[in-house]
Amino acid sequence: MSLTDKTEASQTEALTFEFDLAHPPEKVWRALTDPELLAEWLLPVTGFRLAPGAAFTFKTQAYPGWDGTVNCRLVEIEAQRKISYTWSVPFLDTVVTFTITPTTAGTRLSLVQSGFKSDQKQEFGGARYGWKMMGGRLVELLDKIA
Repeated sequence: MSLTDKTEASQTEALTFEFDLAHPPEKVWRALTDPELLAEWLLPVTGFRLAPGAAFTFKTQAYPGWDGTVNCRLVEIEAQRKISYTWSVPFLDTVVTFTITPTTAGTRLSLVQSGFKSDQKQEFGGARYGWKMMGGRLVELLDKIA
């Protein structure tokens, strides 16, 4: 597995990562859409269902000024290929998109988080750090599930 940060140095609006995974696309899709699996590598999720416009929440550690709730709404679903949802907290409104592409060795997973504003450098950096960490947890999960 390799994780590549494809974000251009001058980019401040979107983060882009690519994961080359030695797992079939169906298994990767499950990790992106099964609430129990999402909780293992990303965050605990409530109300998640694969329906256009469906609202759901992720819950993380609360800290002063924020209760740790990430409000999301499904924007786009292409079964086994693409899922996109809003990612909203009081200080950030972005869109997260995962795209799955089969490869000879398994799957290339593209992750783009877009919609950062130019004055959100701290949030941009925090998201970059978070996705690298959670990406590692995704790989560990894929290695242990059937």
